Amino acid sequence: MKIPEIGTYAISFLIILALIFLLPRLMPGDPLTAICGEEVLVVMTPELKAELMHRFALDAPLWKQFFVYLTAMMHGDFGYSYYYNAPVLEVIFEALPWTLLLVGSSLVLSTVLSIIIGIESGWRRGKITDKFLLTTTMILNGFPNFFIGIILLLLFAVYLGCLPLQGAKTPYSGLSGINSMLDIAQHLVLPLIALTLAQIPGSYLLMRNTMITTLKEPFVRTAKAKGLSEVAVRYKHAGRNAMLPIVTTTGVRVGTVVTGALFIEIIFSYPGVGLLSYNALLMRDYPILQGVFFIVAVFVILANFVVDLLYTKIDPRIGVNNAEYAH
Repeated sequence: MKIPEIGTYAISFLIILALIFLLPRLMPGDPLTAICGEEVLVVMTPELKAELMHRFALDAPLWKQFFVYLTAMMHGDFGYSYYYNAPVLEVIFEALPWTLLLVGSSLVLSTVLSIIIGIESGWRRGKITDKFLLTTTMILNGFPNFFIGIILLLLFAVYLGCLPLQGAKTPYSGLSGINSMLDIAQHLVLPLIALTLAQIPGSYLLMRNTMITTLKEPFVRTAKAKGLSEVAVRYKHAGRNAMLPIVTTTGVRVGTVVTGALFIEIIFSYPGVGLLSYNALLMRDYPILQGVFFIVAVFVILANFVVDLLYTKIDPRIGVNNAEYAH
């Protein structure tokens, strides 16, 4: 990856930092109220308020406030949550592993399934299999993720009672080792299915359409003329080239999956960043919200950065074309 491209990500990161910095300062009222919350200021003494104003440099020019903000970020100081009575970063890091487990599993599962059924559907265009997959995904695409989550919750947790109703693990179970992992996996099933089903339709349609276009390319006809097996032509030649748009959109989908996880975590009371953000919003815990926005933004930028690196590995022609264009 070239330096200018890395510079683009750096500029995006600085813009996001600036937006997170300006957000509480653009809200109506005292900026300290937006940073600490109204409930805290009710019991705050004038001396403590003056100390906090000085600490956040709210009595200084805006450029100096931004400098103090960046310095604190570089030292890992994201503020203090007065509701959780703990540093913001500490609170977020307790919830982050659960969200990474849910979002990461859903992203991988939905991408793999979308690629497979997209290839099969595109290869069998117009046949019964294609019509069935296309109709099913179009129906599924009409339901928001939280509705899918509610249906799964009512069916499997309430009516059938075969899967846990809420949480990420059984409280006070005393489980350890493989039993603890199985318990966590059992609690993950419903949120994972709900989030994955909501992500499949868009990627599937993109994969199917790209596959149909790729099958018309000369290299596919050449592969068939060489007598290669149907599976080799379908996956190694046509499927691999049709995957490129899916890989590109995966980085963008990270933000969408995280947003979807917000609603899924609320429905299933899954103790991730989404549920943490919801509780912080109810309690007006603005430092937590700022920290969550920052963490999510970092992950989205990193995901797009990794996708750009993988893109040239999957299709080396991209790097060659970029080099020729530069000359």
